[in-house]
Amino acid sequence: MAKELELGLDTFGDVTRGVDGNPVAYDQVIRNVISEAVLADQVGVDFFGVGEHHRDDFAVSAPETVLAAIAGRTERIRLGSAVTVLSSDDPVRVYQRFSTLDAASNGRAEVILGRGSFTESFPLFGFDLSQYEALFEDKLDLFAEVLKEKPITWSGSTRPGLTNQRVFPTTASGKLKTWIGVGGSPESVVRTARYGFPIMLAIIGGDPARFEPYVDLYHRALSELGQPKLPVGVHSPGHIADTDEQAREELWPDFAVMRNRIGAERGWGPTSRAEFDVEADSGSLYVGSPETVARKIAATATTLGLDRFDLKYSAGPLPHEKLMRSIELYGTKVIPMVRDLLR
Repeated sequence: MAKELELGLDTFGDVTRGVDGNPVAYDQVIRNVISEAVLADQVGVDFFGVGEHHRDDFAVSAPETVLAAIAGRTERIRLGSAVTVLSSDDPVRVYQRFSTLDAASNGRAEVILGRGSFTESFPLFGFDLSQYEALFEDKLDLFAEVLKEKPITWSGSTRPGLTNQRVFPTTASGKLKTWIGVGGSPESVVRTARYGFPIMLAIIGGDPARFEPYVDLYHRALSELGQPKLPVGVHSPGHIADTDEQAREELWPDFAVMRNRIGAERGWGPTSRAEFDVEADSGSLYVGSPETVARKIAATATTLGLDRFDLKYSAGPLPHEKLMRSIELYGTKVIPMVRDLLR
């Protein structure tokens, strides 16, 4: 690869299980996420992303606030969302919060915009789910204008327009790094290219190679639209321990709890250990020893021509202590191995 692969971590602030077996309180989960990010900075991870959710199994509903606390305790790691649900937010306020984070972190802020795979934010903030697509399209269009950091004249269908108005604070670099999170629809891929944003593919199941056509489509669309070559990233779940067996045994029970809860809400059948093992062997679950996970990340990065890989290291109630060990191994073992393999 011409450019060195960036390697990041993502968390949704999952409510974890304490030593007494009970769920950890939300305030402690948030403090633990901050500690996890501090460790990630210390062990050489390139990026730390915090997701946004509005439901009882996740503690973080305001990622920018958590990221600002992290910024004050870290030095080099880039900080961003994973994902910001733009459809149920205001593009101007999203930009202002992240440009403020960019200032507080000395230019380390990024934002990943998406429609969100959960929909609790829509009724919470008074948005109609029937406008799911229209809201995102309209607000993305406005956000793209705000990013230019110039006077804005804009009109849309879901929000009042703006006439020759400025948005502050602006960034020192002149542009906030912005990705679009995509689940895998061709329309979303082309739209991302049309706006000239880097693409972050959420690959949470199946062989990562099946996303090759989407990467090819993105590059072709960029070329045909006269856009420059832009980064491609992947976000996938995983867990690291000292051995393959230990990593799987640690992750499986909590992975199953998380997967079955979400699956029940979406009409999926319960998962099984066999399904879990298939995902670990040949799918998009990066679980195992540092060597195993490094080889799998390097293979995906090569197949898809990636510029960044973000490991979603939190998994339902999987305890904080195990997450810390996973982060330590990711930074000290996996990242150097991946880079050696790619060289």
